[in-house]
Amino acid sequence: MTTGAVARLLGVSPVTLRSWDRRYGIGPAGRRDGGHRRWRPADIAVLREMCRLTAAGLPPAESARAARERYHPADGGPAAGPERHGDGDGSGDDGPERHGVADGGPVAGHGRDGDSGGVSGTGRRRRGVRVGAAAGGDGADPEPPVGGGVPRPRSASPADGVTAADVRRECRGLARAAVRLDAPAVDESLSALVARYGPVVAWEKVMVPVLHAVGRTWETSGDRYVEVEHLLSWHVSTALRRVAPPPARSPVGEASPGPVLLACVPDEQHSLALEALAAGLGGSGVPYRMLGAAVPVEALGAAVRRTGPAAVVLWSQARSTANLPLARDVAATGWGVRGARNAPAVLTAGPGWAGPRPAGVLRPLSLREALSALAGVCGLSPGPAPA
Repeated sequence: MTTGAVARLLGVSPVTLRSWDRRYGIGPAGRRDGGHRRWRPADIAVLREMCRLTAAGLPPAESARAARERYHPADGGPAAGPERHGDGDGSGDDGPERHGVADGGPVAGHGRDGDSGGVSGTGRRRRGVRVGAAAGGDGADPEPPVGGGVPRPRSASPADGVTAADVRRECRGLARAAVRLDAPAVDESLSALVARYGPVVAWEKVMVPVLHAVGRTWETSGDRYVEVEHLLSWHVSTALRRVAPPPARSPVGEASPGPVLLACVPDEQHSLALEALAAGLGGSGVPYRMLGAAVPVEALGAAVRRTGPAAVVLWSQARSTANLPLARDVAATGWGVRGARNAPAVLTAGPGWAGPRPAGVLRPLSLREALSALAGVCGLSPGPAPA
């Protein structure tokens, strides 16, 4: 097969295949007249293993050695030449991988980038993903630039069961798979993250930084790599929705405070961070109802009266969509028999709500703060945030 055909087969750019050949000796055994590469099934098997190992977070040089040893144990020679940045083929750009994986910072809506990974906003872009710094690689660059790019150790905590080294490895692997548009590897990586660390830690420490990184690359590359952001966002949403749903009702004989109602305000299409909150609630056993993006005012009021929620979370990504009168109206919407009517607690989440807030309305600044507040409203012990 030609290099272009192999690139399409594996979802790896031809530039990356040539780079792997020069840097690590992961190349075809046969060439035709004129030096054109021709890849045989055995060569492609080594490439598949290389892709699998880099998607798991191994550095490309180590992945290359392991792939060669598995399929060509007698070969065992060193990689072809020293590792170099840049391909020397005139392209000048290996894609997002040249930038490394950025410290994505939080999604908190207090107007600055930190490390909380909360429910209060990821800025702007599709599904609530704010652009951050540059994206992780598809393996063409063995390490991000010095001072660059992978999440700093401060963004990880042993108390969460994740170390700085874990963060770097997981972010690299997920970003490389996303840049290759390797949907099975992205799905496998995200599923493993949620199973290993739980939805909250997976969201804060890995999903948000990589989403920021991909968005930043899109923003700074002239609308290139939009497909990477779309694919990654869709798979993040899928992974979050796989978290086991909470019990819909309390056990017989126990009073139920009602579910938590999650909704984006009208005209707000970004819902990914709200899906992270839903996953956190599901992992904590808190009942919830997700209404999703751009919920009309009338529909939101009807849902409040029909479900009798303990709390309503209103998500706004931008100030242009935030609606303080709506928050006040929801807080005043009651249900139940006359003389014993109840009203929900209201939480305004997302960067759109910056500024004054109505009396009695809560404004959590992080995912964990929102989960703790909602657990208290529902009469549960807040305890530690779910892993």
